[in-house]
Amino acid sequence: MFVLETLIIIVRMKHVNCLLTLVLLLLSPGIFAQTAEDSLIIVGTQWKVTELDRGLVVRQAEIPVLYQVPQNISIIEIDPKRYAFNVVVNSPKAKTSEAGKSTNAIAAINGSYFDVPTGASVCYYRIDKNTIDTTTTREMNLRVTGAMRFKKGKITLIPWGKEIEKAYNKKKGTVLATGPLMLKDGKTCDFSGCSENFIKNKHPRSAMVATKKGKILLIAVDGRFPGKAEGVSIIELAHFARVLGGDDAINLDGGGSTTLWAADAPDGGVLNKLSDNKTYDNKGERKVANSVCVYRK
Repeated sequence: MFVLETLIIIVRMKHVNCLLTLVLLLLSPGIFAQTAEDSLIIVGTQWKVTELDRGLVVRQAEIPVLYQVPQNISIIEIDPKRYAFNVVVNSPKAKTSEAGKSTNAIAAINGSYFDVPTGASVCYYRIDKNTIDTTTTREMNLRVTGAMRFKKGKITLIPWGKEIEKAYNKKKGTVLATGPLMLKDGKTCDFSGCSENFIKNKHPRSAMVATKKGKILLIAVDGRFPGKAEGVSIIELAHFARVLGGDDAINLDGGGSTTLWAADAPDGGVLNKLSDNKTYDNKGERKVANSVCVYRK
């Protein structure tokens, strides 16, 4: 069962002792990076749940106050036993929805960082023995501390860095660097090597989370809409991923790139509110260099 459903049941129970136990857990040192109030808000949120396919569930919520501001959040929960993952490189750059449709994907989220004017990737990308792109010095210093490794349809979130990239020599599978890596084995990662502004400022964010229950979550947190959806910091996004039961979690390209798409969702399939057109709707999709797509096995 999705961890939010389990915790909501606990919160709703009439037995005061159960609620007190939960509050004490949330207040325990080192459990969460943010406040117990934020944790309880997430736990108590009434999510709109849509099952698009067996093992593929969409959860959406407009939260009046979370991390001191309003939020609009969309999540696709995926059972990796039923679905496979891969990177789709757009050449030239293309919308995430277009990448999904053109490859018969069932869901997709925007991928890693790129040069917006040209569409050129600025992060390490390798298929089997062939290194196609390397991470620029700017990106490595700014935020790239993780990578997604795809092999036989499975995805693993791994640490990354200059020395790891230089020595990487695995001959099977696809690797796409991004970041920062936010959680590893249930623990919040060290962000001290990243840009302080990038870590602390609120923005629209995209993320991938591998949960302790064995599910994969694709997350879009909308932002840049004052009073409606104002976004989160990386610290807050890491906290959110932990409350959802995250074991490993990684940040993807965000801002105007943040796009979450599902083939069977209405109105073109884009689930979140896109910021590039400065209108609170799902119409302002940005063209990106690559996307992470999900396929039926």
